[in-house]
Amino acid sequence: QVQLAESGGGLVQAGGSLSISCVASGRTFSSYGMAWFRQAPGKEREFVAAISRSSDSTGYADSVLGRFTISRDNVKNTVYLQMNRMKPEDTAVYYCAADSPPNFGLPKIALAYDYWGRGTQVTVSS
Repeated sequence: QVQLAESGGGLVQAGGSLSISCVASGRTFSSYGMAWFRQAPGKEREFVAAISRSSDSTGYADSVLGRFTISRDNVKNTVYLQMNRMKPEDTAVYYCAADSPPNFGLPKIALAYDYWGRGTQVTVSS
């Protein structure tokens, strides 16, 4: 089992940057595929980015491709999301999620992930 805790959310102006992180408990972090999802008020939770166990593969939603970067540090048990050129429509609660082994590919559906953090609020002002 793994517990996830996000941090780093806040308020940023449009065009600005923000980095959020997610620390995982446990000693098997490197065996989990990791992802970020987000949920805006009144909308369904949506996929943002995913990264494979060894960081050799990443995937992004079209809406963030070229602006956001997902990365991970398996020594620090942490996954990051660097967000650049942010837009008001990026405003949401951001959740990190873990895909238990065996895991294949970079799932973009929430049901594929077994563990979730409580989320961190990101607000982009226009």
